[in-house]
Amino acid sequence: MRASVDDFVQHLRTERGLSKNTLAAYRSDLRQFETFLHKAGYGDWDIPPKMIRSFMTDLIQREYRQTSRARKLAAVKALYRYLLSSEAVTTDPTAGMDGARVARRRPRIISTAEVERLLEQAADASTPERMRDRAMLEALYATGMRVSELVELNVDDVDCWAREIVLGRDGANARTVPLSERAAEALQAYLTNGREKLLRRVDEPAVFLNHRGNRLTRQGFWLIVKAYAKRSNIETPITPHTLRHSFAAHRLQGDSSVREVQKLLGHASPATTQIYAELARENRPRA
Repeated sequence: MRASVDDFVQHLRTERGLSKNTLAAYRSDLRQFETFLHKAGYGDWDIPPKMIRSFMTDLIQREYRQTSRARKLAAVKALYRYLLSSEAVTTDPTAGMDGARVARRRPRIISTAEVERLLEQAADASTPERMRDRAMLEALYATGMRVSELVELNVDDVDCWAREIVLGRDGANARTVPLSERAAEALQAYLTNGREKLLRRVDEPAVFLNHRGNRLTRQGFWLIVKAYAKRSNIETPITPHTLRHSFAAHRLQGDSSVREVQKLLGHASPATTQIYAELARENRPRA
């Protein structure tokens, strides 16, 4: 499949004379799609249309902007036109698909009681890994940060004494968010007594490390969360962003405004945050 992407990009270079930046964007988007298909168990480009919809839904869940989703879908559609013309596939699963009509799946949240059960499972700080896990889960629920922002954290981004974290320091969504006392304590304990036991290189800046001393990946975090969710007997399907979604809805069930939560989440528009206000109303505990 990788060879097909490279052949297609070469075709764009020679036949359409696209710029290096545009070609790089095509390659990046299509490799992301290829990786998605591999994880779903597909080894070639012959896929049903539902996989295109699943890919777009995954992008929505990961909070890609509409313009980015449209670009990625356009790249996939162009690839399939190329594959069809070269008889590498017999059908085009993107036929008739319009990115503007891809439905937005509403985020799933878990209750405050379920959050507490999940956090309690990570409360045993008997090993460096468990100290790390507790710090990650506490920080996620305390701030509503994206999982990508969590794993990208560097030590210099965390100030446990001031109880705040700098997120996306060099990106468009750069912002400083407050930590709860409990999250700050968990982070301080991990940074002081846990991280140094996982560290292999003194120049490693990452906060959260795997057993090899490297920066923990998004996939690694996802496996950790699934394990804790299973032990917590949480029946609601968990995704990597469940704590982010739950954070937003629970804040809006309290006294936070949409604008305040928008700022914490790093949303460009309050319309993106509004979905959590609807979830908050629907899931507000009855008196």
